[in-house]
Amino acid sequence: MHDAPMAVPVTESTSDRDLITKSEREVVSTHVLVEQEKVEKLRELSKRTRIAQSEYLREAVDDLLSKYDRKPEDD
Repeated sequence: MHDAPMAVPVTESTSDRDLITKSEREVVSTHVLVEQEKVEKLRELSKRTRIAQSEYLREAVDDLLSKYDRKPEDD
């Protein structure tokens, strides 16, 4: 048996679900492993700003996909 760190499942609160529009509900759940320090920083950011961790993660995925979806510039 490995002593790999366990990921903590993230659940959205009722208030988060209330803010999601019908089109945004057509989403799937995924699981990722993130360093404990980053999870703690994300949790603190979420508490400080009152923005759900899941919202920050969706924003990060959108930013990443935008970054790599750009067409290379002509040299």
